[in-house]
Amino acid sequence: MAMLLLLAVLSFGLAVFLVGELATAPQRRRHLALKRAATYGARRVQPESALPRFGERVVAPAVERLATLALKLNPKASADAIGSRLIAAGLGQRISTSQFLAVKAGMALVGIVVGIGSGATIAVIAGVFFAPLLGVLGFILPDSILTLRIRARREQIRSELPDALDLLAVSVEAGLGLDGAIAKLTEHMDGALVDEFALTLGEMRIGESRPEALKKLAERVPAPEVSAFVRSVIQAEQLGISLGRILRVQASDSRLRRQAAAEERAMKAPIKMLFPTALFIFPAMFVVILGPALLNITSSLKFN
Repeated sequence: MAMLLLLAVLSFGLAVFLVGELATAPQRRRHLALKRAATYGARRVQPESALPRFGERVVAPAVERLATLALKLNPKASADAIGSRLIAAGLGQRISTSQFLAVKAGMALVGIVVGIGSGATIAVIAGVFFAPLLGVLGFILPDSILTLRIRARREQIRSELPDALDLLAVSVEAGLGLDGAIAKLTEHMDGALVDEFALTLGEMRIGESRPEALKKLAERVPAPEVSAFVRSVIQAEQLGISLGRILRVQASDSRLRRQAAAEERAMKAPIKMLFPTALFIFPAMFVVILGPALLNITSSLKFN
């Protein structure tokens, strides 16, 4: 029992540490950028007696070892594919691929240790059964959470796309170019789609060609509406078609798709409600309806 409590405390501490690292990552990056800007051009001499920090000595090597272990456990996975999924989930700037793989391997090890601890406290057979099961669950859980986050972010982007395209169309019709329209969009709207447009605008400003930057946008956001928008804009530039008209058509089309998706979810709702209804409500109804009858039958049999 004491071992299970110790493992629970260690798991809780690890979870708190990871949540704290993710929550403070933007602030730490901002502080590091300001520090680098303040010391730009100054030559810094590292004393020979200075020791590396704890994170450089212990945490970073441990993360790399756990990441390597996770790749060995799942040879089909690759760092590039996981990095693409992190970007699609909006976590590309918060957590690196090595950190995500380290979390997977760490949770798998914690699950195995908890399973072994349950075998030591309950039964050896339980430990043999629970150790690999909890290890597999711990290894799969981060991927499942990442998949759910990718789906939620994709749906959020699909819902924000019509309004964003309307603003882009108004800006283009007012005389702005596509770059200026995207800049105006980032000033007046917020959300996951606006963040992706801001990243695309930054890529174009540092020298990336507009078609390539837009193609990267379609790769980062695996939604058919975004892919159709990118193809239409690229074709409009190549053929000399009015960009404002194209944006209006794309906004109308994406709005119709959003409405169709909402209607599809509404039609699926009764089917999804059938299973919890049959599982939770019908048994209670049977107990309420048939319970008194069964009591009367049993009482009459006793008297007879």
